Amino acid sequence: MPPSRPGDDPAALVKVVVGQASFIAALMFYMGAVYISSFYGYFHLSPWVLGFGFAQIVVQSLNLLTLPVLVVCAVVLVVVEAGRLPGGVARGLAAVRAVVARRHLHLVVAVAGLVLLLLWRHLGAYVWAAPVTLAAGLLLGRFCGRSRSALTLLGAGVLLLWAATLGAVYLGDHNARVHARHVAAWTRLVVLSGQRLALHGVYEEDLGTGLRHRYRYTGLRSLAEGPDGYYVVPLGWTPAGTDPLYVIPKNGDVWVGVAPAGGR
Repeated sequence: MPPSRPGDDPAALVKVVVGQASFIAALMFYMGAVYISSFYGYFHLSPWVLGFGFAQIVVQSLNLLTLPVLVVCAVVLVVVEAGRLPGGVARGLAAVRAVVARRHLHLVVAVAGLVLLLLWRHLGAYVWAAPVTLAAGLLLGRFCGRSRSALTLLGAGVLLLWAATLGAVYLGDHNARVHARHVAAWTRLVVLSGQRLALHGVYEEDLGTGLRHRYRYTGLRSLAEGPDGYYVVPLGWTPAGTDPLYVIPKNGDVWVGVAPAGGR
């Protein structure tokens, strides 16, 4: 009887699928956590006080699916699975492989990656290019047959994870800066309180005695909502200034209304 292949055993197939899905979910959770930490860190706010769940953090990782990331993933997939591609494509890749090996292009790319690492402080927003280039050199070496060691793939994977982390940090900070420039477009809040709140830079209105919620506050914009309160800023808040980030607690003495952006 011929030996059974892994795909012939449904239980083994399920184990493989579950294992790969768990790895992808863990990777997405990590990238999402890095992204939201960078995004809310710009506002000096820890994302962990906002009560994000596992699924919400995983979804946040989708912010990293930009065109350059998709291109890099496609290239890595082609290099790893080159032997399983259709005949015409495989022959074309074999010709490319021969050119890379003959001209030692993998070494050129790897050396370029090392040079970029030495110029780390001068790369600015493109620091991720150094580990990506170095990983490309390792993958090209494997692609052209210079290295078949599993350590090559491991090293390239670590470098790409490092690059993805740097990219997540940059993208989170960049998106936060863009978001901060459009405070007027954030969700508008109306706050009613039984006690006067120490809010500066907002509009306060005394509705008179005899009311449960005597004071009305407008001119607030919501940055985020956590399990214990709303994190808000005044309408005129600027990221370059010293304007504070206020926390409106969720309790019986405070009522918070949400309204579309625009107006006060």
